Amino acid sequence: MDVKYLNYIITIAKKKNMTKAAEELYVSQSSLSQYVSKLEQELGTPLFLRAKGELVLTPAGILYVNAAQKVIAIQKELYQDIGELDLRGHITIGVTSQFSLEMLTEIIPRFKADYPKITIEITETNIPTLVSLIAEENVDFGIAALNTTSAFSHEQVDILRNEEIFLAVPVDHPYCKINPGPTVSLQDLNAYFGDDNWLLSKKASSLRYVSDNVFHLSGLYPKAMCETNSITTTRSMVAMGIGVTFLAESCASARDKIVYYSLEPKQYRMNVLIRRKNWTLNSWETKLYHYIRDYFSSCSV
Repeated sequence: MDVKYLNYIITIAKKKNMTKAAEELYVSQSSLSQYVSKLEQELGTPLFLRAKGELVLTPAGILYVNAAQKVIAIQKELYQDIGELDLRGHITIGVTSQFSLEMLTEIIPRFKADYPKITIEITETNIPTLVSLIAEENVDFGIAALNTTSAFSHEQVDILRNEEIFLAVPVDHPYCKINPGPTVSLQDLNAYFGDDNWLLSKKASSLRYVSDNVFHLSGLYPKAMCETNSITTTRSMVAMGIGVTFLAESCASARDKIVYYSLEPKQYRMNVLIRRKNWTLNSWETKLYHYIRDYFSSCSV
């Protein structure tokens, strides 16, 4: 039962603007306008009128939106009732960070012991793609490291924790003799690391956002950079003395070869769980959600 197009009209009615609705739905404005025109021709009456720069529902539009909301609610209830018959189902999860995979590795065996017939599909991707997958309702929820949640509505997002970002330096780096830890100031960052090879995450990642912000605050402009999206590779290169980087708390391992400095002022990213819109959790989805919440409640904040 595809209710995607019903959501089109509901979103236009909520935003009262075709451009804003298209942005939220991740479709082109022309495609959205064409769909509305085709639907209005089929119904033989307009659903929207323009008044004072806004799109407002006509009486027919009000009837259509009310009916669309009822159909979507019926679909949710039907799918949940069918799934609950024999506890069979399918959950799709999008993840963007190593901490997400490590967390799921610990949680899924316990969850499968409770619900052996539930299939879990995991998609590892980047932040822009995850935003699109959730907006298009192609995944049930995402677990990600973000710097902002502005792409989502408030009811979609649970902030699981604020995760600190550290400066990661090879243990034999000259700075480690000057300052064995545990903090590094922005002034020291500028004074002692300008000539280092910086191993940075690629653009659009949460770590790169923090890295660029720290560079801006400190006035440091690295002379040498290497970009990669593999945290494992980056950490290994630091341990081998190839360069320095910023790593999140969940990735701060190999402490016999790497010194981790807390930045002054401290820097954080958010670990979040993002639900697709209009998702009403059934029993096993609720169970998985609580496993995730419990996992993070035991983590340091």
